[in-house]
Amino acid sequence: MTNRTLRRFLFSFLVLLILSAPADSSAKEVFFVEVSGIVNPVMAEYITGSLVKAANEKAEAFIIELDTPGGLDSSMRDIVKAILSSEVPVVVYVAPSGARAASAGVFITYAANVAAMAPGTNIGSAHPVTMFGEKMDSTLEKKVENDAAAYIMSIAEKRNRNSAWAEKAVRESANITADVALKLKVINFIAENRNELLSRLDGMKVETLTGPRVMMTKGAAVKEVGMSVRYRILDIISNPNVAYILMMIGLIGLYFELSNPGAVLPGVIGAVALVLAFYAFQTLPINYAGLILIGLGIVLFILEIKVASYGLLTVGGIVSLLLGSLMLFRSPLPFMRLSIWVILPTVVFVTAFILGTMYYALRIHRRRPVSGAEELVGRECAAANDFEGGQGKVFIEGEYWNASCDEPVKKNETVRVVEVKGLLLKVEKK
Repeated sequence: MTNRTLRRFLFSFLVLLILSAPADSSAKEVFFVEVSGIVNPVMAEYITGSLVKAANEKAEAFIIELDTPGGLDSSMRDIVKAILSSEVPVVVYVAPSGARAASAGVFITYAANVAAMAPGTNIGSAHPVTMFGEKMDSTLEKKVENDAAAYIMSIAEKRNRNSAWAEKAVRESANITADVALKLKVINFIAENRNELLSRLDGMKVETLTGPRVMMTKGAAVKEVGMSVRYRILDIISNPNVAYILMMIGLIGLYFELSNPGAVLPGVIGAVALVLAFYAFQTLPINYAGLILIGLGIVLFILEIKVASYGLLTVGGIVSLLLGSLMLFRSPLPFMRLSIWVILPTVVFVTAFILGTMYYALRIHRRRPVSGAEELVGRECAAANDFEGGQGKVFIEGEYWNASCDEPVKKNETVRVVEVKGLLLKVEKK
């Protein structure tokens, strides 16, 4: 082999080696999820599922941009457990300006490896309350409070945060701004925006489930993990106002199907809407007395069609519907209650729809028949011959019919049909 041939071979080998080399392993990804609203099973599933993806893809960090008024204790604990057991460093960033990490949001923020807040945000008010708003006895209330306090203090000690303030947030519903949170060592730092957040995170050493880890976020690609269509739909219907509207749509659909059997489509839409509403109800503080009142209101509307109540059943239905709507959700938490500005338009619309349906149903019921033997009642026609013994024939609608009359009738005399008995028409003189 000549020197030239050897050089060509070595050059080709080096080119192939370079081309087959793996991509630069220093190229890192930072997972970013944005969550806002009530902490519920949908949010918990979304965050924990995204965290698993981040671990599988060896992400450099997992950032949660948080804005929440609080939510369900069970969902909050699912999120906290996922964060504490994560192999990927988790960062909770309370943002944008004007956002808050209240109630359950305090626990989630404390659980993060790194906690940051945007200017103009606040954190706190983590005192536990019952979802239904009922008054607990002093012993039970103390147990719940102590459990929550111990839980957040254990998280604070694990993450080396201010445990004294954490206990105060639970026992006294303390609430502080971002600046105060930084001074009290509740958070690690304040970041104006996402770029500053990534810059401040670069080089920080944190403790994960698998041991110490240094985050290298400078120049890392940000991978935003948005909610899938499934999560978005479930999150929307978990809102009390949306769940209430879905229930009313379902009841209207069933009402229309029961009052007009065979329509099919209203019944299908109603059934689907009710299933979605009851899915949401499992995470909402339902007052079953309110639910029964709403159902009673619909029943009274249906009975109005069958019973001559001179409007009393309709009035009872409207009152029952309104009272049931006001009582449907009971909770001291504003985000778990129905808005009066949703209740009033919905009740007005449902009432107008049902009354309108009843009005047109009655009009159709009273309308003169346009086919069949019943259509002949009230029609005028001419006698085809002289009636003998009260019996004769009449010519109507191009046909000869047997007829009877209590009075003598002459041929070609005009008579009116008053009753149809099988194939015999009973007539009277005009």
